Order: sequence, then structure tokens, then C-alpha cells
Amino acid sequence: MTLYRRAVLCLLLALNVACATARPGATETRVVRLPSGSEQLALRESWLARRHELLLPMMRRHGVGMWIIVNEEFHDDPLTPCVAPPRPYMGNRDLFVFIDAGEQGLKKYALTDYVEENVARFFESLDAGGQQEALAVLYKQYRPKTIALGIGGKRGVTRSLTRDSYTFLVESLGSEAEARFMSAAPLIEEYLDTRLPEELEHYRAMVVLTEELVRRALSAEVVKPGVTRVGDVRRWLYDELWRLGLVTWFQPDLRVQRRGQGNGSSRGFLAVAREDVLIQRGDLLHVDFGLSFLGLHTDWQKMAYVLREGERDAPEGLKRALANTNVLQDALVRLSRPGRSSAEVYEAVMAEMKQKGIQAQVYSHPLGNQGHALGASIDFRSASRKQEPKPLREGSYIAIELNTRTAVPEWDGQEVYAMEEDPAYLTREGWRFFVPRQEAYYLIP
Repeated sequence: MTLYRRAVLCLLLALNVACATARPGATETRVVRLPSGSEQLALRESWLARRHELLLPMMRRHGVGMWIIVNEEFHDDPLTPCVAPPRPYMGNRDLFVFIDAGEQGLKKYALTDYVEENVARFFESLDAGGQQEALAVLYKQYRPKTIALGIGGKRGVTRSLTRDSYTFLVESLGSEAEARFMSAAPLIEEYLDTRLPEELEHYRAMVVLTEELVRRALSAEVVKPGVTRVGDVRRWLYDELWRLGLVTWFQPDLRVQRRGQGNGSSRGFLAVAREDVLIQRGDLLHVDFGLSFLGLHTDWQKMAYVLREGERDAPEGLKRALANTNVLQDALVRLSRPGRSSAEVYEAVMAEMKQKGIQAQVYSHPLGNQGHALGASIDFRSASRKQEPKPLREGSYIAIELNTRTAVPEWDGQEVYAMEEDPAYLTREGWRFFVPRQEAYYLIP
């Protein structure tokens, strides 16, 4: 069995075990078996080979003759594990150079301080006396009209080149080459926003695992009304991730809404609860959580209701609040199509919500190699800043992140936020959720 197949099998087995141990009444503690580090590397490097096959047409679309990524010691470029094997790089300064060589196709060079066999599977090396000499040789040989660098972008991953590395490149290539420097930001965005078909089922498995962890966190397994505090739930999520050998790309947040208690806000959103808040019966809980695995990231929000004594379900007003959020999700899914402007989709969704009398807020963002990834965001902040509209790209992943605000009669007309976030991928018929969305609150007895 190849490492690739073993990695797939191990991930599926891990998810089956996680689901089994999360069933009500399950008492057996079982060890979850995720793919080993070497199995993960084999899988990610198989994807890297495919990514390199797609790179030359992207470079030509963006007018890039040469693309240089510089990785510095103790200051890794965030692009490095996306363009090169995801292994440690310990050179003082390592360079990865992609060149449009015309009829010769794409040329790839790794100018690294340490020779690594696996890097050599993807890149040529150049023995020219040193990195500066090698860069000068490549420039003289290929004479690229443009040289794209990590400068001038609006996001950290598109402006990662340090001043010292910029100076190093100028000294290596000369002033004539410096005049050909350009921002690699548009190329980087397309490269990172292009998902591979081979990734989809692995990402779906990641979403399933995210869902299981959140479902368990918002259950009687973790939450004991009147005993458990917000910080206890957060620490449980951290501990489960570490037990599985995983990490999260952001801290898990919890929000608590309670009858008769006003909703505080932060940056225009419902504020995150303090860790010392004691969870009580009748509380409406919300978790924002994501995990990182195989160089990809999930982002997931779900809600739970803590039943009062004698209750068997959430009050009808709270259920109506969640139903309004489902209506908002339906509109965003239905109105999105590849090639359509994200700003156009946002305006159409909000117009429909206004017509339906639903108070809505949409702040959906791309997912992939970053949790807040590059690509087209369907987001009120982008619309209000009048950023240049971006077309939706078929196959892209997104976190459909949004909320509605609904007055709840059982809470004396108090407004309640129903906040949801679901990873989805774009097809010709609109967004498709990786797993079914939440249409009923998790109930905590």
C-alpha cells in the first residue's frame, strides 16, 4: 500500500473512531489514528506536483516572467510550504525561483544552503559559486521581462519579502533587473485560491472532524450547567486538538446569550464571552473554531441551547432565529455562481433579506492554505470599502459566515443573534456545503 493510500485510510479510520467515541452513552476511550508525519508529507507533496503543473499558465495570465520566493532563517515565508516541499528550511536565506522559459516551459530552481533530496525532486539546483552568482546567471540566461516578488500586496502572505532580502536581490540581479520588479500579489492570490480536486475529500474529512469536536464541546460531555465556565470549554477544545496531534490557526471563541442580559459588541459583532462566565440553564451558546491539518484550515461556527428544567427543546422564538439564518444561507448559496462578482452577490443577498424583513450580516471569506485565505470575500466590509470586485472562482473554498438578528418573544422581545459558519466549495450551481449545515440547535440537558 502506498503512503498516499495509507494516509487516506488512516484519516478515514480516525474520523470513524472520533464519531464512535462521541455517541451518547459511549464510555470507551480509544486512540485516534491520524496519518503519520511521513504519510502527510507524501500526500502534500503529491498535491505540490500537481500545483506546479498549473503554475505556468497562471504566471502568463499575470504577466510574470520570473517569480522569486525568499525564505529566511527563523522567519519563514508563509508561501514556502505551498510552493516547495513542506519540510524544515534552515538556511540563512533559501530561494525558490520559477521562470517562464518560453518553449522550454516552466523552469524551477532551489537555491538553498542545504541540499535536500526531496527538494531535488521538484527543483533544479545551480552550482554557480553562491546564491548571488546563481541569481545573476539565471537572470542573464532567461532575461525575464518581469520579476514578481512578495511586495506591494494588501495581505501578509503577499507582502512577505523583508527589506534586507529585497536589498539582497537588487545586489544579486542589478539595477536593470530591479526596474522589472513587480508585485506577485495577483499571482499569489490565484495560486492559493485554486483548490485541487484531489484535496476535496480530505478537506471534507477535516470538516467532519471539526464538526465532531464542536458537537462534543457543546454537549453534556463537556458542559455541566452551573459548573462549567467558558474557559473550560475552550481548554477542552485545545486539549482534544493536541491529543490528536493537531493545532488550530486561531483561538476558539465562545459567545453566550442570556435572557435579560444585553448583548455586548466588539468590532461590530456580538462580543466574545469572558473565560470566567459560568454557563447556566437557558443560555444560548456559540462556538467559533477551526483546525489545521495537511496544510489546510477549517473555520466552523455552531450554536447550542442549554435546556431549562422541564424543557425538551429550545423555545420557538429561538428556533425561528436559527431558521432566519438558514434563509440567509439559502440566498447566498443560490445567488453565487463562478465568474459572478462577490460584491454583486453581496448586494443581491442583502436586497433579498431586506425584502423578507430579516436583519442580516454577511462576512464570508475564502478558506484553504490560510484560514482567512486569499480570494473573493462576500463580506460587508469589502463592500463598504468599495474594494475592486473579484469574480468567484469555481472550485474555491469559502467559509459561509453570517448571522441574523431576531426578536424572541420568550425573551421579552430581546434580540438574539443566530451565527453560523460552514465551509463550502463553489460549483456551477452555487456553493455546496461539505457537510449538512445546522438546522437545529445542539441541545445540552
